[in-house]
Amino acid sequence: MAEMASAADADGVVWLAINAKYSHTSLSVRYLREAVPGSRILEVTINDYLLPTLGAVYEMHPRVLGIACYIWNIERVKELLQLLPAALPGCTVICGGPEVSYETAAFMKAFPMVDYVVRGEGEEAVAALCERLRKGESGAGIPGVAWLGPDGVVNEGAAVVVPELSALPFPYHEEEMADIRERILYYETSRGCPFSCAYCLSCATAGVRYLPLPRVLRELAFFVRHDVRQVKFVDRTFNAKKAHFLPILTYIAGLPETCRTNFHFEVAIDYLDDEVLGVLSRMPRGRVQLEIGIQSTNAATLAAVSRVNHWAKIASHIRTILGFHNMHLHVDLIIGLPGEGVASFHQSFNDVFALQPDALQLGFLKFLKGAAMMGLVERYGYQYMTMAPYEVLRSDALTYGEIRWLHTFEDVFERYYNAGRCRTATAWLTRQFAGGDAFAFWQRLADWWEARGFHRRNHAVRKLYAYLLAFAKSLGAGEEDLVRLDALLRWDAIRKEGVKSFPEGLGWRREWRDRVLVEVFPVDIVALVEGRMVKKDETAVPCEEICVYMSAHC
Repeated sequence: MAEMASAADADGVVWLAINAKYSHTSLSVRYLREAVPGSRILEVTINDYLLPTLGAVYEMHPRVLGIACYIWNIERVKELLQLLPAALPGCTVICGGPEVSYETAAFMKAFPMVDYVVRGEGEEAVAALCERLRKGESGAGIPGVAWLGPDGVVNEGAAVVVPELSALPFPYHEEEMADIRERILYYETSRGCPFSCAYCLSCATAGVRYLPLPRVLRELAFFVRHDVRQVKFVDRTFNAKKAHFLPILTYIAGLPETCRTNFHFEVAIDYLDDEVLGVLSRMPRGRVQLEIGIQSTNAATLAAVSRVNHWAKIASHIRTILGFHNMHLHVDLIIGLPGEGVASFHQSFNDVFALQPDALQLGFLKFLKGAAMMGLVERYGYQYMTMAPYEVLRSDALTYGEIRWLHTFEDVFERYYNAGRCRTATAWLTRQFAGGDAFAFWQRLADWWEARGFHRRNHAVRKLYAYLLAFAKSLGAGEEDLVRLDALLRWDAIRKEGVKSFPEGLGWRREWRDRVLVEVFPVDIVALVEGRMVKKDETAVPCEEICVYMSAHC
């Protein structure tokens, strides 16, 4: 192809990232860009149409195309690969990432247009491979590189790691920051994990390797200087080594109040101590957010996947940090773990929900290539999707019907609780109609949702509030209860959607009084929100005060 750069030109090497969302960025292709100086990156999303993605690749005229393969994009990668021979017949194709680092031979036989697969941590391997290709030589025999021999046999080699992380250059460039600073920028200060959870790949390599602290602090300063919106650490357990993570937290806590950058960490919260909690308590509001993998509170289930939770410490530390009112706490549960049926998940959900985290993500167990979970498939009667995302379909503890229903449960919970929507209204409904049993409340709402076919269509936000009124009527709510629920829904809507929004089906009474915009409620709304004795006196509350009240109490 005459219009293409020659194979010897570094700018003929392109690293393709197919991200899950536009707001995401790819850390891996930026590392590869540094590994092969002069190479370029292309970022698209799985939501882009296939042919425009192919066209974007073609426009860069790659002689070498490397594709990062992950669980969220592997199906799109497979579609793209089948089109590459027609669009780029002279292009050398390299794939890498966790989706092709395992079962590599089967992948290369299924997709013969792939010339090489880099297995494991590829920064050093791709540098050696691209140097060979620059010289017109074969990449055969490079550690970490799989290739198809002339005899048709795939030579897999073995996955490799980068033993010294400090050898890797900082992956971000000054000139790209203006374009990406509003997106999520991924960053790591360590690789590996000290734990051995069966469902995870992070423990596939032994030990944890760290970047030197002085370098980490310099690089964090780079992000702050460029005023990025969020830096998301991909360290699997950020607080694995106190001597490493505490100075980082202390540095972040000491940044100027004008710093708007948010830092996101995954932590094992039961391993925090009083000194760390003290630093977290001093964080400016919104400076950090923590993600906490709890997964289950069933001890037998946790033991089956080689995980140890210190529940008393987890609960205590979550309550303590929420009491700081300065950071977002996101906790995770996994549906489908060994031995956890609906009854057990009911308990796990209620245990965690009682802590009132800012978000409670309900994920479904995935069977990742290379994870120890694959060795438990027969023992627990698992069946799962054979294509990405490899989610559980049934087990000896959950039928497919139960898992399908739990997807509806998760969807409804995501629309309301995790979206920060109708928090006071759903809490009141839980007390009034489910005896305080949170799972039972969301279970009944999910059943009502499905009975109306709501799980099969999209829903505008403006309709979600009135749905709860209709649901309450189906539970037998009387007129007085409906009046109170309507008041709570209006309160919640002002807090979440703002003063310019009027969700459908509610008894709005917004008025200007003494040049102040107020919402008129038929009861003492603040007492109702706080769970105190409620008077029926009409109450007018400034809309701005509702927002300030919720900000101070959440």
